[in-house]
Amino acid sequence: MSAQDTRTEAAAAAASADSKEKDVKIPVEAAEEAEAPEMSSEQVEHEEETPEQAAREQELSEEEMVEAAIRAGEEAAQNDFKLKYEQVTAELAEVRRQLSEAEDAQSAADARVKEAQDRATRVQADWENFRRRTASERLAEKERATEKLVTALLPVIDDMERAIDHARTQEMDEAFSQFVDGVEAVHAKMLDVFAHEGVEPIDPKGEAFDPLEHQAVGRVEDADSYEETVHDVYQKGYRMADRVLRAAMVTVTYGGEKRPEPEPEADSEEAPAEAPAEDTQE
Repeated sequence: MSAQDTRTEAAAAAASADSKEKDVKIPVEAAEEAEAPEMSSEQVEHEEETPEQAAREQELSEEEMVEAAIRAGEEAAQNDFKLKYEQVTAELAEVRRQLSEAEDAQSAADARVKEAQDRATRVQADWENFRRRTASERLAEKERATEKLVTALLPVIDDMERAIDHARTQEMDEAFSQFVDGVEAVHAKMLDVFAHEGVEPIDPKGEAFDPLEHQAVGRVEDADSYEETVHDVYQKGYRMADRVLRAAMVTVTYGGEKRPEPEPEADSEEAPAEAPAEDTQE
């Protein structure tokens, strides 16, 4: 009995608990039903069409997403191209700037090279001119020194020649003749020294009078000779290279025929024979 009573009490307790839960749930559901507004027939139909619209909206949203993705990709590509274009433009401008600087530097270097070459050419020309001028001056100084010495010795040569000529007109014994021969030998040696230095005597007897080398001190009538011919030489002249150190003192004839003009030198080169004319007719 006790066990049965116990089961009966437990069942009664469970039933009372279920009734309490129902009592609790019913008010909540009733409250939700009371709060919810009444739906119209259109809303009911709209709720019935919601899945199709959701699918359509989903399809539209996918297309929009694709279009949006395409636009985003195009914008990104355009932005990337613009960025790369700006970078390439900047690099090109930098390369052009560097190229311009390099060209300017090359032009400046070429100008400096040209200037250095011109300066070197001028220095070389100045050096050559200086070398030639100094060589010419040294030669001129040597010639002037030799000319001065020769000019100072010319009276000595004249006196020796006069002494020899006078001695040859006198009667001489053997000893005096040998002495005169010795003086002539010394005279000949001095003339050899003069010739070695480029000095040569001017003895124009019988030649045409040349006012550049001869000094006329008198005139002699002579019909057998051409007019203005050197008749006598009182004093020899001397020239050194192309310079007259002393003009010869001479007498000039007159009363004779005029000296003929010197004939022009014949042209040794014959004119080339004319080539035969070519036949131009075809």
